[in-house]
Amino acid sequence: MSAVRESTAPAPGSTKNRAPRVVSGRVVRMGPGGVSVRLQGRAVAVTTLLLASLVVVMGITLTTGDFPLSVGEVFGALTGNGSGAADFVVNTLRMPRILTAVFVGAALGVSGAILQSLTRNSLGSPDIIGFTNGSAVGALVVIIVLHGSMTQIALGALVGGLATALAVHLLMLGRGLQGFRLVVIGIGVSALLLAANSYLITRATFQEAQEAQAWMIGSLGNRLWMHANAIGIALAVLLPPALLLSRRLAMVEMGDITATALGVNVTRTRTALFVISVALAAFATAVTGPISFIALAAPQVVRRLTRSSGPALLPAALMGAVLLLLSDLVVQRVFAPALLPVGVATGAVGGVYLIWLLITESRKSRA
Repeated sequence: MSAVRESTAPAPGSTKNRAPRVVSGRVVRMGPGGVSVRLQGRAVAVTTLLLASLVVVMGITLTTGDFPLSVGEVFGALTGNGSGAADFVVNTLRMPRILTAVFVGAALGVSGAILQSLTRNSLGSPDIIGFTNGSAVGALVVIIVLHGSMTQIALGALVGGLATALAVHLLMLGRGLQGFRLVVIGIGVSALLLAANSYLITRATFQEAQEAQAWMIGSLGNRLWMHANAIGIALAVLLPPALLLSRRLAMVEMGDITATALGVNVTRTRTALFVISVALAAFATAVTGPISFIALAAPQVVRRLTRSSGPALLPAALMGAVLLLLSDLVVQRVFAPALLPVGVATGAVGGVYLIWLLITESRKSRA
């Protein structure tokens, strides 16, 4: 067992430094290259609990609904031994939607965790800073101006999100990707993009406006295997480098001077993680439309559960997956037969959470 001393990031708007926190854990080295990971007992327990919760919610989603199935029927359908009806319900209707929710939630959770760590601000998430609004602009341009297909809409959303990130980065050029500055600039850009979205909708026909508004709410309805595969591949490509850089991210949270003294190239680390975060949010938004609250709340809930001063990317991914899948289960089962988009549920909960967060941080800054 070993312990290291880390400094936690100051509360947003506060000039006071918090006391250093002692973080204990067991260091595990993987492979001959000596890549080391610090395992904390509480973090491992939370990760295990989240994984178990995810399996339970997936099981409930697969077995309940308009066509109830037993666990045996679901297992048979997943292994290719189910009846025709069960196979259709599980493998065509429910499983693609479930996996899309899991992958999108995980992508948003990791994206939010990285941004909040880089900005040292609990409001640093892609939906607050404006990356998801940028994706919405790209999608609306394809829907209203180019009259594109679903694939082209997803591509437009991806381009819009990345272009927004580039614009924010250029506005931050020479000032560093950190602190309140990035959040404030992002909020300003988000407001401009929201105005652009409203303008595009006013220029659309009634049918186009309906389609655009439905996409902007964020939905998991009618999601097929191509959607699940697309976000799954993006997550498989982007999550491993994020996890490999998480140790450097924790060092960057200690401050630039400390991180540099520990051998971390702060500029490169911030830039690489910023690109990964934006790409994860853009791919997620391209698949489902902008879904609020998940990227904002998942990392903070995980930090409170694990009591960790570090970014905790893997638990944040699992928390995001659980929150989004659970929200989708609620809108499907509780509000049936109404077909509510999952963005309605996450937006409602997210609004209440944001009010609570702002009040809490305001009290901290005055303490």
